[in-house]
Amino acid sequence: MQYAKLGKSGLRVSKLALGTWGLGGGSVWSDKDSTVQEAVLLLDTCAEVGINYVDTAPVYGTGVSEELLGQALQGRRQDFILQTKCSLNWRQEGGSFKYARDGYTVNNDTSASAIRRDVEDSLRRLKTDYLDVLIVHYVNAECCPVQETVEGLEALVKEGIIRAYGLSNSQPADLTEYADAAAQVPEAQGPSLVQEFFSLLSPFHGRAYFPVCTQHQASFQTYGVLEEGFLTGPDFLDRHFEATDIRSRIPWTQPPYQEGLRRAFKAWAPLCDQYQCSFANLVAAWALKQFDQMSLLIGMRRPENVYDNVKCLDLAITEADCLFMEDTIKAIQVEVLDK
Repeated sequence: MQYAKLGKSGLRVSKLALGTWGLGGGSVWSDKDSTVQEAVLLLDTCAEVGINYVDTAPVYGTGVSEELLGQALQGRRQDFILQTKCSLNWRQEGGSFKYARDGYTVNNDTSASAIRRDVEDSLRRLKTDYLDVLIVHYVNAECCPVQETVEGLEALVKEGIIRAYGLSNSQPADLTEYADAAAQVPEAQGPSLVQEFFSLLSPFHGRAYFPVCTQHQASFQTYGVLEEGFLTGPDFLDRHFEATDIRSRIPWTQPPYQEGLRRAFKAWAPLCDQYQCSFANLVAAWALKQFDQMSLLIGMRRPENVYDNVKCLDLAITEADCLFMEDTIKAIQVEVLDK
């Protein structure tokens, strides 16, 4: 396993992180509801291969992902860098409407009081008394001033309740605004990372963010690098999902995109033979080459997924092959993709 420092935090994290959106199940991931035993086995496998960085969120299954992890982490909490999120809640206490799903109405509230309450709820579900990293799930400057949000986060750092923080579903200007707000707080740490979508199929947002991350000494954590499975191989394109499932609501289910993906997989097959790897390995290795402070967040629900995905760290993929991979898929790349 390869490790790196997370932004300015000093935390040492594995370059490959475990994403647990899928553990939440529900209508968003309609093909499987996970159990505590499966979560335990998943963490066992991560520990075996050296993955120490685990990401979750309150709204992943409306508390389910955090609850499963809380039970699976018992007796080994200190072995993992645990990251969850704030700003999306279903308490109906304020903020602005975000979505309704599975019988819950979720609001986006970035006020300091809401963030503190979010953290208290997450600590209870995760059965821990501290969080290593807290991410503002969706920035919302219309809800309250950024200065208030950052001061609330910095207060949690000073109290030892969280060790670092970052932001997600944002724009590069938001990172600068958060960093500038932190500069107004005595002895502030500032944001240590951003978590944003980035993949071969939608690389533009990430590339706009990279220089801003460098400027503010923040890591870039990519989610969606495998596009919810659509970049793992041609067989995945034959799967069908419920209308509520996230995988049915992104462009790659549509015929023009699927035709482009099938052409890309055919073009990439010789590279898989050359590097002796899976399509998923090849795609993940491409992502790691794009930015030197990249953290690769991949959703994994089964041990075999973990064993395969770690292989991407050993691929010495060339710049020429990276350029070839992207050139084969340019026709179906998407500028804006909101998941």
